[in-house]
Amino acid sequence: MKNADKYTRQFFEAPKTKMKWTEKSYIDKAPQWCSVDLRDGNQALITPMSLEEKLEFYKMLIKIGFKEIEIGFPAASETEYEFCRTLIENDMIPDDVSIQVLTQSREHIIAKTFEALKGAKNAIIHLYNSTSVAQREQVFKKSKEEITEIAVSGAKLCMEYREKTEGNFRFEYSPESFTGTEPEYALEICNAVLDVWKPKADDKVIINLPVTVSHSMPHVYANQVEYMCENLKYRENVIVSLHPHNDRGCAIADTEMGLLAGADRVEGTLFGNGERTGNVDIITLALNMFSQGVDPGLDFSNIPEITEVYENVTRMRVYERQPYSGQLVFAAFSGSHQDAIAKGMKWRENKGCDMWNVPYLPIDPSDVGRTYETDVIRINSQSGKGGIGYLMETKFGMNIPVKMREEFGYKVKNISDHAHKELLPGDVFRIFTEEYVNISTPVTIKEIHYVQGDGIEANITLEYNGKKASITNNGNGRLDAVSNALKSYLGLKYTIETYTEHALESSSASKAVSYVGIKNEDGSLSWGTGIDTDIIMSSAKALVSAVNKSMKESRA
Repeated sequence: MKNADKYTRQFFEAPKTKMKWTEKSYIDKAPQWCSVDLRDGNQALITPMSLEEKLEFYKMLIKIGFKEIEIGFPAASETEYEFCRTLIENDMIPDDVSIQVLTQSREHIIAKTFEALKGAKNAIIHLYNSTSVAQREQVFKKSKEEITEIAVSGAKLCMEYREKTEGNFRFEYSPESFTGTEPEYALEICNAVLDVWKPKADDKVIINLPVTVSHSMPHVYANQVEYMCENLKYRENVIVSLHPHNDRGCAIADTEMGLLAGADRVEGTLFGNGERTGNVDIITLALNMFSQGVDPGLDFSNIPEITEVYENVTRMRVYERQPYSGQLVFAAFSGSHQDAIAKGMKWRENKGCDMWNVPYLPIDPSDVGRTYETDVIRINSQSGKGGIGYLMETKFGMNIPVKMREEFGYKVKNISDHAHKELLPGDVFRIFTEEYVNISTPVTIKEIHYVQGDGIEANITLEYNGKKASITNNGNGRLDAVSNALKSYLGLKYTIETYTEHALESSSASKAVSYVGIKNEDGSLSWGTGIDTDIIMSSAKALVSAVNKSMKESRA
């Protein structure tokens, strides 16, 4: 591409650290979570949420289990202010939940912020000012010392207003554009703020290290975080927080490596909504931990419901391939994938396995509110017999014989291919029924009576091409006797290649299903399925269905 030479690296390497985070291979405990959907996520919407929509979203966040929720910038708009007051005055904040609000380091904004928070049981005042080289030089045109003074003066004002405002307040400071700031200066300004607030064990302070704009690979951010964690004053009383944005598509990696590097807390949004490419996706982060056996402390067991609320109130859409959350992330269209999943699920069932390890499925879809029948095995022209058979078994209770499954699989794929669309489970079942079940033309059996002797005698009343007939023949079993009668009357030559049966339901009023495959004189197989309340009649119907298909296919 042209113009690459006009770009340069805008990040600063941290002073040499021991990179202790590289010695860890996984996150072994959940961080403190803070949802910023109602502030950072909301300000990124084309149409910001109304008061009613924010309340609906807030209630969902509480239900999920968030203990810290950034609700807005109350000094910036009337809706934000009113939302804050509504939560406080209507006692909508649980005792174990803190609301968080954002404020710039300016006295009239800080004053308005504390006014909005009056009477709050637990609230976090999130103070910020931008510290990057680009912001200092181009926007504020101020020196480091002047930028530090902005932060320190804001910190002092927060202390003053806390003393004279009813409520319980904690503090958070963000050197906004941290990743474009020299780490030594970021440390200097954060320590200057900490010297004002003097955190204690019962009054801890949050230092938030935002990836306001992502400039580097994730390991660079991890080194910056480790440097801050090891050099911040009052570290035992400081909660180090991360707030990554996703400009380079690295927000998840930035956060996970930042947690390995010593951070304690994460700010993010559901589904990663936010300015530009968005914030870090808390659902993905949490379920990454969940997939490694770590309880994230948030309840994402009903992703479809969460998605529905999110899409309704934000007017955003969750991408179909969004990790864990997208409609298609557990879907297997590929025949080989479907076969592996089906065999993996059967293996788990047979082994009574407690631990999850199914091919192509990093977590159990049912743990996040998905179903195997509609979300995992999806049928189109790429599907295979294994997936189609698994769908028929799990959704409709039909355990189709392997060879029949192969033939049926090709029929379904061909129909999907010609229609250029996915087939829903109901479509697949309809195709199976129309192709194989209780086929009654040109031969229909009206009645069968059996007589026990040296073998079995079958007395059959049937209708063939509209004409009734009664026929009798013997066999070494009921199905064999019916088969011999049909062959002699119709002049057919075939052998019964496959016969299986099972109950279709587990109730006392269950039906029986039988599958019969006959090998024709030319070596081809014809399949039929019979369903009836009587197992003997279902087997006869399956045989007649196979015979009818054989005659139709021979005429085609």
